[in-house]
Amino acid sequence: MADVSDVKEEKRAAQDADAPGLVRSPLRGEVTRRGLFSVLGFGWALFAGASAGMLGAMGRFMFPNVLYEPPQEFKAGFPEDFAVDAVDERFKATYGVWIVREPSGFYALSTVCTHLGCTPNWLSADEKFKCPCHGSGFVKTGINIEGPAPRPLERYRILLAEDGQLQIDKNTKFQQEKGQWELDGAYLPYSA
Repeated sequence: MADVSDVKEEKRAAQDADAPGLVRSPLRGEVTRRGLFSVLGFGWALFAGASAGMLGAMGRFMFPNVLYEPPQEFKAGFPEDFAVDAVDERFKATYGVWIVREPSGFYALSTVCTHLGCTPNWLSADEKFKCPCHGSGFVKTGINIEGPAPRPLERYRILLAEDGQLQIDKNTKFQQEKGQWELDGAYLPYSA
Protein backbone atom coordinates (compact mmCIF):
# COMPACT_ATOMS: atom_id res chain seq x y z
CA MET A 1 0.00 0.00 0.00
CA ALA A 2 2.82 2.35 0.66
CA ASP A 3 3.82 1.94 -2.94
CA VAL A 4 0.47 3.17 -4.22
CA SER A 5 0.54 6.31 -2.10
CA ASP A 6 4.11 6.97 -3.13
CA VAL A 7 3.11 6.71 -6.77
CA LYS A 8 0.22 9.14 -6.25
CA GLU A 9 2.47 11.63 -4.55
CA GLU A 10 5.03 11.36 -7.30
CA LYS A 11 2.31 11.98 -9.91
CA ARG A 12 1.03 14.97 -7.97
CA ALA A 13 4.52 16.40 -7.59
CA ALA A 14 5.09 15.97 -11.34
CA GLN A 15 1.81 17.76 -12.13
CA ASP A 16 2.66 20.54 -9.70
CA ALA A 17 6.02 20.95 -11.37
CA ASP A 18 4.32 21.17 -14.82
CA ALA A 19 1.70 23.72 -13.66
CA PRO A 20 3.06 25.66 -10.68
CA GLY A 21 0.21 28.27 -10.56
CA LEU A 22 -2.66 25.79 -10.05
CA VAL A 23 -4.77 25.52 -6.93
CA ARG A 24 -6.61 22.26 -6.50
CA SER A 25 -10.34 22.28 -5.87
CA PRO A 26 -12.03 19.00 -5.06
CA LEU A 27 -15.39 20.04 -6.56
CA ARG A 28 -14.64 22.00 -9.74
CA GLY A 29 -11.29 20.94 -10.92
CA GLU A 30 -8.25 23.16 -11.10
CA VAL A 31 -8.35 26.96 -10.83
CA THR A 32 -5.44 29.28 -11.54
CA ARG A 33 -4.60 32.18 -9.30
CA ARG A 34 -5.33 34.57 -12.15
CA GLY A 35 -8.77 32.95 -12.66
CA LEU A 36 -9.51 33.18 -8.94
CA PHE A 37 -8.60 36.87 -8.82
CA SER A 38 -10.67 37.52 -11.97
CA VAL A 39 -13.75 35.98 -10.36
CA LEU A 40 -13.14 37.87 -7.12
CA GLY A 41 -12.63 41.13 -9.05
CA PHE A 42 -15.85 40.58 -11.01
CA GLY A 43 -17.68 39.88 -7.75
CA TRP A 44 -16.39 43.07 -6.16
CA ALA A 45 -17.27 45.11 -9.25
CA LEU A 46 -20.81 43.67 -9.18
CA PHE A 47 -21.09 44.44 -5.47
CA ALA A 48 -19.83 48.01 -6.01
CA GLY A 49 -22.33 48.55 -8.86
CA ALA A 50 -25.23 47.25 -6.77
CA SER A 51 -24.15 49.44 -3.85
CA ALA A 52 -23.96 52.51 -6.09
CA GLY A 53 -27.44 51.76 -7.46
CA MET A 54 -28.84 51.36 -3.95
CA LEU A 55 -27.16 54.58 -2.84
CA GLY A 56 -28.67 56.40 -5.85
CA ALA A 57 -32.13 55.02 -5.07
CA MET A 58 -31.82 56.09 -1.44
CA GLY A 59 -30.69 59.56 -2.53
CA ARG A 60 -33.68 59.89 -4.88
CA PHE A 61 -35.99 58.77 -2.07
CA MET A 62 -34.86 61.73 0.02
CA PHE A 63 -36.31 64.26 -2.46
CA PRO A 64 -40.11 64.40 -2.85
CA ASN A 65 -41.91 64.30 -6.18
CA VAL A 66 -42.99 67.87 -6.85
CA LEU A 67 -45.42 68.97 -9.51
CA TYR A 68 -44.68 72.54 -10.51
CA GLU A 69 -47.91 74.29 -11.45
CA PRO A 70 -48.61 77.94 -12.12
CA PRO A 71 -50.04 79.87 -9.18
CA GLN A 72 -53.77 79.63 -8.64
CA GLU A 73 -54.04 83.40 -8.21
CA PHE A 74 -52.59 85.78 -10.76
CA LYS A 75 -52.94 89.31 -12.08
CA ALA A 76 -54.06 89.53 -15.69
CA GLY A 77 -53.44 93.21 -16.40
CA PHE A 78 -55.39 96.45 -16.38
CA PRO A 79 -59.02 96.51 -17.58
CA GLU A 80 -58.11 98.92 -20.39
CA ASP A 81 -55.87 96.17 -21.90
CA PHE A 82 -58.92 94.07 -22.81
CA ALA A 83 -61.10 94.68 -25.86
CA VAL A 84 -64.85 95.06 -25.31
CA ASP A 85 -67.04 92.15 -26.52
CA ALA A 86 -64.00 89.93 -26.98
CA VAL A 87 -62.55 86.74 -25.55
CA ASP A 88 -58.94 87.15 -24.44
CA GLU A 89 -56.92 83.96 -24.96
CA ARG A 90 -53.58 85.15 -23.53
CA PHE A 91 -53.97 83.03 -20.39
CA LYS A 92 -55.39 79.87 -22.00
CA ALA A 93 -52.09 77.94 -22.22
CA THR A 94 -50.39 79.18 -19.05
CA TYR A 95 -53.28 79.42 -16.57
CA GLY A 96 -56.22 77.68 -18.26
CA VAL A 97 -58.41 80.80 -18.25
CA TRP A 98 -60.30 82.87 -20.82
CA ILE A 99 -61.13 86.42 -19.82
CA VAL A 100 -64.23 87.84 -21.42
CA ARG A 101 -65.00 91.54 -21.41
CA GLU A 102 -68.54 92.77 -21.95
CA PRO A 103 -69.59 96.44 -22.07
CA SER A 104 -70.70 96.18 -18.43
CA GLY A 105 -67.93 94.04 -16.94
CA PHE A 106 -65.66 90.98 -16.91
CA TYR A 107 -65.79 87.27 -16.15
CA ALA A 108 -63.18 84.52 -16.26
CA LEU A 109 -64.06 81.14 -17.80
CA SER A 110 -62.33 77.82 -17.23
CA THR A 111 -60.78 76.24 -20.33
CA VAL A 112 -61.85 72.75 -19.23
CA CYS A 113 -64.79 71.20 -21.10
CA THR A 114 -67.43 69.91 -18.70
CA HIS A 115 -67.85 66.71 -20.72
CA LEU A 116 -64.49 64.92 -20.43
CA GLY A 117 -62.01 67.68 -19.57
CA CYS A 118 -60.65 68.53 -23.03
CA THR A 119 -59.67 72.09 -23.90
CA PRO A 120 -62.13 73.80 -26.27
CA ASN A 121 -61.02 76.36 -28.85
CA TRP A 122 -62.47 79.84 -29.26
CA LEU A 123 -63.89 80.24 -32.76
CA SER A 124 -64.23 83.99 -33.17
CA ALA A 125 -66.03 83.69 -36.54
CA ASP A 126 -68.76 81.54 -34.97
CA GLU A 127 -68.67 83.39 -31.63
CA LYS A 128 -68.47 80.15 -29.65
CA PHE A 129 -66.14 77.73 -27.90
CA LYS A 130 -65.92 74.38 -29.67
CA CYS A 131 -64.44 71.25 -28.08
CA PRO A 132 -62.35 69.25 -30.59
CA CYS A 133 -62.80 65.94 -28.75
CA HIS A 134 -66.54 65.29 -28.87
CA GLY A 135 -68.05 68.42 -30.42
CA SER A 136 -69.42 70.22 -27.38
CA GLY A 137 -70.16 73.86 -28.07
CA PHE A 138 -70.45 76.81 -25.69
CA VAL A 139 -71.50 80.39 -26.35
CA LYS A 140 -69.33 83.31 -25.17
CA THR A 141 -70.95 83.31 -21.73
CA GLY A 142 -69.99 79.66 -21.22
CA ILE A 143 -73.50 78.17 -21.63
CA ASN A 144 -73.47 74.79 -23.40
CA ILE A 145 -75.49 74.79 -26.63
CA GLU A 146 -74.45 71.61 -28.46
CA GLY A 147 -72.77 68.28 -28.00
CA PRO A 148 -72.55 65.99 -25.00
CA ALA A 149 -71.36 68.56 -22.43
CA PRO A 150 -73.80 68.21 -19.52
CA ARG A 151 -73.37 71.71 -18.09
CA PRO A 152 -71.88 75.15 -18.81
CA LEU A 153 -68.22 76.05 -18.35
CA GLU A 154 -67.17 77.07 -14.86
CA ARG A 155 -66.23 80.62 -13.95
CA TYR A 156 -63.36 81.67 -11.71
CA ARG A 157 -63.41 84.47 -9.18
CA ILE A 158 -62.42 87.80 -10.72
CA LEU A 159 -61.83 91.06 -8.88
CA LEU A 160 -59.90 94.30 -9.05
CA ALA A 161 -56.63 94.20 -7.12
CA GLU A 162 -55.41 97.17 -5.09
CA ASP A 163 -53.18 98.31 -7.95
CA GLY A 164 -56.15 98.38 -10.37
CA GLN A 165 -55.33 95.16 -12.26
CA LEU A 166 -57.71 92.26 -12.81
CA GLN A 167 -56.96 89.46 -10.38
CA ILE A 168 -58.10 85.89 -11.11
CA ASP A 169 -58.51 83.40 -8.29
CA LYS A 170 -58.78 79.83 -9.61
CA ASN A 171 -59.32 78.47 -6.09
CA THR A 172 -62.91 79.73 -6.21
CA LYS A 173 -65.15 78.28 -8.94
CA PHE A 174 -68.70 79.22 -9.80
CA GLN A 175 -71.16 76.85 -11.49
CA GLN A 176 -74.17 78.20 -13.38
CA GLU A 177 -76.44 75.22 -12.66
CA LYS A 178 -76.06 75.86 -8.92
CA GLY A 179 -76.99 79.53 -9.31
CA GLN A 180 -73.46 80.62 -8.36
CA TRP A 181 -72.95 82.94 -11.33
CA GLU A 182 -75.02 85.51 -9.43
CA LEU A 183 -72.61 85.50 -6.46
CA ASP A 184 -69.97 88.17 -5.82
CA GLY A 185 -66.77 87.36 -7.66
CA ALA A 186 -68.33 85.44 -10.57
CA TYR A 187 -68.77 88.69 -12.50
CA LEU A 188 -66.87 91.95 -12.15
CA PRO A 189 -68.96 95.00 -13.03
CA TYR A 190 -66.80 97.61 -14.72
CA SER A 191 -67.44 100.78 -16.66
CA ALA A 192 -64.61 102.74 -18.22
